[in-house]
Amino acid sequence: MKVLMINGSPHKEGCTYTALKEVEKELIGANIEVEMVHLGQSPIRGCTGCGKCANNRCIFDDDIVNRIIEKSEVADAYIFGSPVHYAGASGAITSFLDRFFYAAKHHAYKPGAAIVSCRRGGSTAALDQLNKYFAISNMPMVPSQYWNMVHGNTPDQVKQDLEGMQIMRTLGKNMVWLLKCLEAGKTAGIGQPEREKRIATNFIR
Repeated sequence: MKVLMINGSPHKEGCTYTALKEVEKELIGANIEVEMVHLGQSPIRGCTGCGKCANNRCIFDDDIVNRIIEKSEVADAYIFGSPVHYAGASGAITSFLDRFFYAAKHHAYKPGAAIVSCRRGGSTAALDQLNKYFAISNMPMVPSQYWNMVHGNTPDQVKQDLEGMQIMRTLGKNMVWLLKCLEAGKTAGIGQPEREKRIATNFIR
């Protein structure tokens, strides 16, 4: 089994990375493969709503989005991490996720989790924003013992957030448990739910 982690912070080994690494320890300890991708500081286009995405690819191929879509095809679960910027997720991960979820069609029924890091406030709003990508995509959301967040202005301060670090470890354990439950279900012949043809109701006709 493989979990794809996305670090949406402009700082490669900052606070968000520190939190993700705490989750990663639990996954690796359970013999689950982990690949962490850092979005970096290069620009990521926002979705233009052109509707020309096809074959699990975005029409814009000049940034990292399509390369991560390819990685996600063989991943069994996702964990997205972001710092809190103005009480929301980072601009980079927001642009990335808009296109990642709109272009690719293979996310359903893969477990997903989001984590956020902040100095002080805005964490619950940012976490709510990220969780909406899972909720609209038929994806089980993996929780922890508290909301998936850490606090601190530096990696060392995040490590001092003992409750936050425990939340990350619990999240990792819960992800391991759910992945193993899904694998056991497949072995027992339990398939994915049969999906109805989608109905779109517009409020203005």
